[in-house]
Amino acid sequence: MLVAVGVYMTDYKVYALYPIHKSVGMIVFIFIFARVVWRVKQGWPEPASTYKSWEHALSKLVHWTLIIATVVMPVSGMLMSGLGGHGLSVFGLELLAATPNPDEAGKMIPINGPIAGVAHETHEIAGKLMFVAFLLHVSGALKHHFMDKDGTLKRMLGQRID
Repeated sequence: MLVAVGVYMTDYKVYALYPIHKSVGMIVFIFIFARVVWRVKQGWPEPASTYKSWEHALSKLVHWTLIIATVVMPVSGMLMSGLGGHGLSVFGLELLAATPNPDEAGKMIPINGPIAGVAHETHEIAGKLMFVAFLLHVSGALKHHFMDKDGTLKRMLGQRID
């Protein structure tokens, strides 16, 4: 959802969405971080059935891409905003002050422009990777449910499979 809002607000220059996008992103990051720590500590459940080696490898690649991208997205977003001079705030609570340029209205003075630029590129690339991984993840879940009929989707939705 945040990826879709991010694409919309940048493509259509809907600047009013930026503070909401950043605030929700930072709050969601807290939950994402806890979920990632839990997943890495717990590991992944055993496959519900026997799969080909390429399916197993693709599954691992998709899972790790989702995990890494869900951490990289908010971190790169915070770096991009903070170091780009736009500051960081969560629903109006200022965490890092913006550095407006007194000579150019609406422009910011970057704290570290080169790193903010790298963070911007990273944010865009991670968003695209996350979108592709999400599509693969959903496709895999539907394949397991409708073609393999192995209970993987049910387990993903919290049901026990025997």
